[in-house]
Amino acid sequence: MSQDVLKTIADTLEARREASSQSSYVASLFHKGEDAILKKVAEEAAETLMASKDKDKLHLVREVADLWFHSMVLLTYHGLRPEDVLMELKRREGISGLDEKASRAPSP
Repeated sequence: MSQDVLKTIADTLEARREASSQSSYVASLFHKGEDAILKKVAEEAAETLMASKDKDKLHLVREVADLWFHSMVLLTYHGLRPEDVLMELKRREGISGLDEKASRAPSP
């Protein structure tokens, strides 16, 4: 079910990528460009942190949904899909977080 929801949202985002900026909120974000999208992701991340600090679980869920949505807009902007992120998470499955992080460290 969750992958179906992500796929449906991604399909909608792709369809709105070239739409008129007056036709939808998402289309307007795409027309404003990457900086506007990045600003929304940062804003939603900050709101997620504040919801967590407030200990309001429903508010936290709603803010995480906003953060995920705007992250998906960013992925779409770069021609990526949620499946790309899911494949990366699958690749990391069973790998220690410390080992995975060390594998990304630059060589001296």
